[in-house]
Amino acid sequence: MAKNGLSALDADILRTTFHKAVTEENIPKSKWREFAAQLIATYTGSPTIHPKLVEWIVRSEGPGS
Repeated sequence: MAKNGLSALDADILRTTFHKAVTEENIPKSKWREFAAQLIATYTGSPTIHPKLVEWIVRSEGPGS
């Protein structure tokens, strides 16, 4: 079931999950955007991903910075 939008809590859950997965699965930085988009699509049930959300999630304050 697709979500009609993301709350701030949803966005925070996605970002936290992304950073934990990148660290635990040792995902290379070159794959971060693709992984974040896939994570968002899975969570929301929608293939439409806002690029600014992807950028916010992969921002370099995360793992390895």
